[in-house]
Amino acid sequence: MKMKNALTVDVEDYFQVAALAEAVSRDDWSSMEYRVEANTDRLLALFDRYDTRATFFTLGWVAERSPALVRRIRQAGHEVASHGYSHQLIYDQTPQVFREETRRSKKILEDIIGESVTGYRAASYSITAQSRWALDILAEEGFTWDSSIFPVHHDRYGMPGTPRWPHRLTTDNGHVLAEFPLSTLKLPGYTLPIAGGGYFRLFPYWFSQWGLGSINRQGKPFVFYLHPWEVDPGQPRLEVSWFSRFRHYNNLDVCEQRLEKLIKRFEFTTMSDVLISQGVLDAPEAAQAYATQPPAPEPAESQSDGYVLHKTPH
Repeated sequence: MKMKNALTVDVEDYFQVAALAEAVSRDDWSSMEYRVEANTDRLLALFDRYDTRATFFTLGWVAERSPALVRRIRQAGHEVASHGYSHQLIYDQTPQVFREETRRSKKILEDIIGESVTGYRAASYSITAQSRWALDILAEEGFTWDSSIFPVHHDRYGMPGTPRWPHRLTTDNGHVLAEFPLSTLKLPGYTLPIAGGGYFRLFPYWFSQWGLGSINRQGKPFVFYLHPWEVDPGQPRLEVSWFSRFRHYNNLDVCEQRLEKLIKRFEFTTMSDVLISQGVLDAPEAAQAYATQPPAPEPAESQSDGYVLHKTPH
């Protein structure tokens, strides 16, 4: 049997990403062309074609405007998790604002699907050494697992030196969370991001397949992420710096084709399923996050960077 990996979607629209923030303020969001619903449906259709389940980290702002989309995600058998409310970088927020937004988004999603939401991913992976305090707030607000930590050096995110594999961590205040870090390749003298998104569009497909496969060949699962706007080459082009333009628009026209090849090559399931299989999330905890059957349709290694890695069974 092939190892099952975590397939994840960060449900946000093109105008909400950090790379385009220089051209679009949050006050402008409501006036922008809204494309996330159609693009997410496009991904749902692709996953259905290959009988593949995924975890959808859904922005509260999007869920408020498209509750029927959130229900469609859940009714298709996928897992619904939180991506926060307003896609702001956590280290630019105060703990109070972060708590309020996290609580608000969680409630929006739970009210829509009628189930507990206990998984979280930060906007732009912005839980860093500077904002590690957010992990305590997540635990206090009822989350049992997280996928926000990228163990790399990057200009916007990253916690270099932290564990690369699914593990349990202890927060500064003693809470325990299951963590699935974004996947990386360990190269001589360098840790290379390989988990998806812009890296998936930047690298040649063969390299992504080889790199992700090498993780499975080590007996480990990988996590892959994508955004709905990444399968939308027809999205509006905004005036931003050349570097932001490259980050956001590079290879949008081939991303969906590559994604389909990846789904045919590897086995995927939800984040909770993989965390359970790795022994870092107990099945009863996961049952709070999602039920095995979708609900009926509704009418119209050691210490690292300040947290403790717990030994887990294999």
